[in-house]
Amino acid sequence: MNTTYKPIDMPALGFGTLIPDATETYNAVKYALEAGFRHFDCAERYRNESVIGEALQAGLVAGDISREDLFVTTKLWNTNHRPERVEPAFEGSLQRLLLSYLDLYLIHTPFAFQPGDEQDPRDQNGNVIYDSDVSLADTWKAMEKLVDGGKCRAIGLADVTLEKLQFIYESARIKPAVVQVEAHPYLPETELLEFCKSKGIILLAFAPLGHGIKPGPLEDPVVLSIAARVGKTPAQVLLAWAIQRGTAVLTTARTAARIQENFDISPLPEDALDEINRIQTRQRFNSVVHTGVPGFIPRV
Repeated sequence: MNTTYKPIDMPALGFGTLIPDATETYNAVKYALEAGFRHFDCAERYRNESVIGEALQAGLVAGDISREDLFVTTKLWNTNHRPERVEPAFEGSLQRLLLSYLDLYLIHTPFAFQPGDEQDPRDQNGNVIYDSDVSLADTWKAMEKLVDGGKCRAIGLADVTLEKLQFIYESARIKPAVVQVEAHPYLPETELLEFCKSKGIILLAFAPLGHGIKPGPLEDPVVLSIAARVGKTPAQVLLAWAIQRGTAVLTTARTAARIQENFDISPLPEDALDEINRIQTRQRFNSVVHTGVPGFIPRV
């Protein structure tokens, strides 16, 4: 029985795969491997795990990359929170990704939806149908069994508040290794980050560029000024800030040039970090923490 917690070795810079088009997904993963990305973040909800699996396998066959060089994450969707659904969902993702093990498996959101094959269950009024017969603690215990089984190296949570994370952390036999949340200068999640640092949990930031929504951090005058001063793009500045403050970070792009740009980051001077930390704007771009419905996924 695994009762110990060991920090995981996860590349700080990861590639997010929320790309609706299959061809674009395949090419983006290919370009990301070529650029040097080795950390890939996937999800059952994105409906593209099979394409990602094919692209990763092609990269493994073609290059000098081994499976051990890769860090692959995917996520348990809300309709699979009941304990008896967790392992089948995990195995389904593993098969689609063409992998024999996962480096990290996350609970995609702390909200349980009505179980079934419909990922976005709604009533006749268009409201999400939640599942009140399962708790987050129940789901976590089923996640722990995946680690016990050996095919899952680590487990964690996404889109959680500090309160929910503390509850799971205190009750867990196997502690969360990673927490993935929206974080950027407009939503620094400072209190959550400090808690994670104190417990040896990695905070993995998604939407570090504000998901490209305008106006956002990419257009912030402070970020633009620093970018001009250090000879980097605003995106490179934001990614460097995220890593230097102690978070890991996910970036999603579709073209080879933009993917290479996002990989080519270098440290910022301390005064630049301080300037970004003093930005006063506060804005959340994704309301998933309140509803369990990711705001960046087009509903089919």
